[in-house]
Amino acid sequence: MSVPGVLGMSFDDETDSFLRLHRMFTFHLGVAVSLAWMTSLYAAAYAPWVRNIRSLIDPFAAGRPESTWSFLFALPVVLTIAWLMSVFGREALRNMRMLSSQLLEFAIAGAVAFALFYMSIDRAVTALLLGV
Repeated sequence: MSVPGVLGMSFDDETDSFLRLHRMFTFHLGVAVSLAWMTSLYAAAYAPWVRNIRSLIDPFAAGRPESTWSFLFALPVVLTIAWLMSVFGREALRNMRMLSSQLLEFAIAGAVAFALFYMSIDRAVTALLLGV
């Protein structure tokens, strides 16, 4: 146990900090997963269902073909898997420390999750604009 007012943290304080950060992270990741799925499903109702949606988005792109199915739903699936792993793997995450600061670890995880969420919404909006 640590004395209040001292800079050092005890094991209990560190555990409480992890639980608080983990709860906040999983809640916000769950909201992002829900919004990504709702946007992708809404876009799926209006998107052109083709084998090569990339040629519709950018006709001059010489990339590989990507179907509407994978274009819209790949990133929400990745976000869902990440959310399930963080919810059900709490104890594994608690024991696996990569950096010295838990706050920094959760900040990096949040930034990566936000980037995936942003790309998911961007793809859904792109498909929606094609369907209009």
